[in-house]
Amino acid sequence: MLTYYLLTLGCPKNQVDSEGMAMLMLQRGYGSTANPDQADVLIVNTCGFLEAAKEESIAVLRDLGKHKRHNQVLIAAGCLAQRNGAEIVRRVPRVDGLLGTRRWLEIVQMVETLRGGRNRRGQGRYELVGDPEIPQPDATPRPGVVAGSAYLKISDGCNAPCAFCSIPSFKGGLRSRPFAGIVAEAEALAAAGARELIVIAQDSTDYGRDRGEANSLPALLNAICNRAAGLRWLRLMYAYPGHVSDELIEMMASQRTIVPYLDMPLQHGHPDTLARMKRPSSSQWVTKTVGKLRSALPDLALRSTFIVGFPGETEAEFQGLLDFVHEVQFDKLGVFTFSPEPGTPAFDMPNQVPAALKEERRQRLMTAQQPISLARNQAQVGRVLDVLIEGFDNGYSVGRSYRDAPEVDGLVLVPGARPHPVGEMLPVRINSALEYDLVGEAFAELVLR
Repeated sequence: MLTYYLLTLGCPKNQVDSEGMAMLMLQRGYGSTANPDQADVLIVNTCGFLEAAKEESIAVLRDLGKHKRHNQVLIAAGCLAQRNGAEIVRRVPRVDGLLGTRRWLEIVQMVETLRGGRNRRGQGRYELVGDPEIPQPDATPRPGVVAGSAYLKISDGCNAPCAFCSIPSFKGGLRSRPFAGIVAEAEALAAAGARELIVIAQDSTDYGRDRGEANSLPALLNAICNRAAGLRWLRLMYAYPGHVSDELIEMMASQRTIVPYLDMPLQHGHPDTLARMKRPSSSQWVTKTVGKLRSALPDLALRSTFIVGFPGETEAEFQGLLDFVHEVQFDKLGVFTFSPEPGTPAFDMPNQVPAALKEERRQRLMTAQQPISLARNQAQVGRVLDVLIEGFDNGYSVGRSYRDAPEVDGLVLVPGARPHPVGEMLPVRINSALEYDLVGEAFAELVLR
C-alpha cells in the first residue's frame, strides 16, 4: 500500500482542509503514516499569514526536501503555496508540487500526476493554484473528530479591507458554503462522535452575504442545533465587529447547544489606530454590543485579540487600548505584535514602531490582562461546569469547559490517579482558579454518557 504523510501548519481553517485531503487520499487507497521516512507522498499544508509562519513553512519544506528519497513526492499545499509559490520554488528546489488554497480537492489528481510522471507542464514541478478550472463539490466527507471536538468551516475568503491582513490576496473574497452542505457535514461529524463543533471562517458573521443572504448565520446555527443529533456544544469563532446582530445574540441565548462564548477579534481599542487599520473604529458600538451580549448571556465568556505596535501607534493610543481592555473586562485575550506583510497597505506605512517597543507593549498588555483573567476565573469557583476531556497528564485529567476554545484558551485540570475517558463530558466542581486555568473535582457517578 502506498502511504502519505500530512503535516498541517497554521490555523484551524487549514486543519479542516487537511482533513478533507486526508479523506480523499484514504478513499483512493493510500494509507496514512506519522513517519515521513516511511511515506511515498509528503504533503505540507502551509501557512503564509505572517512572516514568522512563512519562515516556519519554508523550514519544514526544506527539511523534508533535504531528506527526500528519489521516489518520494513533496507537495506544498495551502496558503503559502497560493501566496508565495515562486518563493517556495526558489528556496525549496526539491518541492514537486504546489497546491493552492482552493485546489485541495485535487490532491489525488496532483499526487497521481506526479507519481506517474505525467506533469503536463513537462517540468519537474506541477502547480495547481488559483481558482479551480472546474466547479468543485461543496464538501468532502472527512474524519475530523479529535477528542470529541471538530471544526466546521462555513466559508472561505474575506471581504474586509483590513490594512494589516494579507488573507484576501491569496484566499480571495468571501465564498460561503451552501447552507444544506454545512448542516449535512455537522450531522455527519456529530454521528462520528463530535460532542463539540467549532464554527470557523475568516469572518463567520459575514456568512451568506456573498449569496445575497446577509445575517443568515443565526438560521444556520439554529439548523445545526436542531439537526446534529448528540451534539452538546456549538462554539462560534471569529465574529467581526459590527456584524454581531441582535438576531445572532437572540439565537445564542435561545439555543442551549450554542455555548455562551464568543470570539470577537477587535484588534485595537483606540479609534485613531483602528481607522489606520481600516477596522470599525466605534468603541461605543463595542461596549453597547458587549452589554447586549452579557445581558442576554449572563455566563458569557468573551474572547478577543489585539495587535500592538501598528504603524503610528503612539503611547497615548496604546494607553487607550489599555483603558479599553480594563473597561470591557475580557475573559480571554490574545495579543500579537504587528508584523509588516508584503502586499498589504500597512507594510510600508510611515512611523513604523520599533520591534523592542512592540514587544514591550505586548508584555504590558498581557500583564494588564492577567488580574482581569484571574478575577473572571475566580468567579467560576464553586460552580459545576461540564468539561470535555482531552487527555491525561501528570496525575491530572485535562479538558475544557464551555469557556475555553481549543489551543487558544485555558484548561480545566481534574486531579486523580485514574484517567477519565478522552472525548467524554463530565461535570466538574471548580475548586480553585489560576490566571488562565481552572482546577476542579470530578463527580464520577454523574459522568454524562
